[in-house]
Amino acid sequence: MSEYIIPTLPLPYDLETKEILKQVNRANRKLAELKGVALTIPNEQILISSLTLQEAKDSSEVENIVTTQDDLYRAELNLKETAINASTKEVLNYRQAMQKGFDLVRKNKLLTLNYIKQIQEVLEENKGGFRAGPGTTLQNQHKEVVYTPPQSKVQIEQFMHNLELYINEPEMQDIDPLIKMAIIHHQFESIHPFLDGNGRTGRIIAILYLVINNLLDLPILYLSRYITHNKGEYYRLIQKVRDAGENNRTEWEEWILFILKGVEETAEETIRLIKGISQLMAEYKNILRPLFGRQYKHELLNNLFYHPYTKIEFIQQDMLVQRKTATKYLDMIVETGLLEKVKIKHTNYYMNVRLIELFMNHELPVADKNIEIIESVSSNH
Repeated sequence: MSEYIIPTLPLPYDLETKEILKQVNRANRKLAELKGVALTIPNEQILISSLTLQEAKDSSEVENIVTTQDDLYRAELNLKETAINASTKEVLNYRQAMQKGFDLVRKNKLLTLNYIKQIQEVLEENKGGFRAGPGTTLQNQHKEVVYTPPQSKVQIEQFMHNLELYINEPEMQDIDPLIKMAIIHHQFESIHPFLDGNGRTGRIIAILYLVINNLLDLPILYLSRYITHNKGEYYRLIQKVRDAGENNRTEWEEWILFILKGVEETAEETIRLIKGISQLMAEYKNILRPLFGRQYKHELLNNLFYHPYTKIEFIQQDMLVQRKTATKYLDMIVETGLLEKVKIKHTNYYMNVRLIELFMNHELPVADKNIEIIESVSSNH
C-alpha cells in the first residue's frame, strides 16, 4: 500500500519542460480547431446531446460500466417507455451530470466545490456530499489495497478547498491551463472526496475546466475515449506519481504528457466526428428541403439529429403540427431512406440510421480485460 502524501497545490516544480510545452502547443492547436469546427453545427444542443452521450458511455466504461449504443439511444429517447438496465442508467446520469455542470459554469466561469457536489449528486442520485468517515481504500482487481486516500472529513475538506482555489485563481500558478488540468485531475482522484463516482466526476471536472478557461465553448472533448482505450496506462501513471513519494517530478511529467496527448488525440477524433455530423446534416437538408418545400423548417432537421430515435410526439412538439401531419412527415422521410421505422411495444420510432452508424463506426477496440483495474471500496457503503 502506498503512503502517498497529497501535496498542497501548486506543486513545487517547474513543469513547463521543453517536452511538455511542445505537447501543450500541439494540444492547444487541436482544441482551437475543435472550437472552430463546432461552430459548423448551428444548434449547440445537437452537439451537446450526441457527444456528451458518447462521452458518458466511454467515461463509464473506464470503471467497467458498459452499455450498448442502442440501449442508450432508446433510453435517452423516453425513459418511461424503456426498460433501462443499471448500466444504461449510470451512463445517462453521467450525461445529465455533464449538462448540469456545464449549465453551472458557463456563465460565471467558476468551478466551485458546491458545483462539484451538485455534479456528483446528479451522477450518483444522492446528496451524500464529501466522505465523512474512514474506511475508503482503492483496490486492484485482486482485492489488494494499492492506495488509501485521506480518511478524515477535515483533511478531505482542506484538500478540496485548496483544489478549489487552484482551479479558480490563475495567479496561484502561472502555467498553461492544460498542464493545470492534468494536475487537477490527478489531485482530485487522489483526494477521492466522494464515496462513489469519483472517476466520472473527475472526468467531468476536467472538461469543464477547459470550458471555464475558454479552451472550449461546449463540453464536447471526447476525453474518456482516450482513457478507456489506455485504461491500464491511465491507472498505472496515476499510481506511479503516488508511489514515487515526495521527489516525484519525473512521474508528474509522465502523467501530464499522457493527459496532454489524450487532449490532442481526442480533439482530433472529435473534430472528425463533428465533421461527419455536419456533412450528414448537409446531405439530409439537401434532400428534405425540396421534399417539403414551403413546409420545411430547420426544426425538422434539428430533431432528426438531436434524437437518433425520434417519434411522432417529438415532431409535433418541435414543428408545432398536429399528430396526423407529424406522422405524414415522418413517413415521407422513411420513403427517402433517411429514416428507418421500427415498432417497440406500442410505439413507432424513427431511426436516423446513418447518424447511429456514424457513432457505431467511431467505436474504439474493447480494452484489454487483463489490465489492472483500480476500484474504490468503502466500509461506509
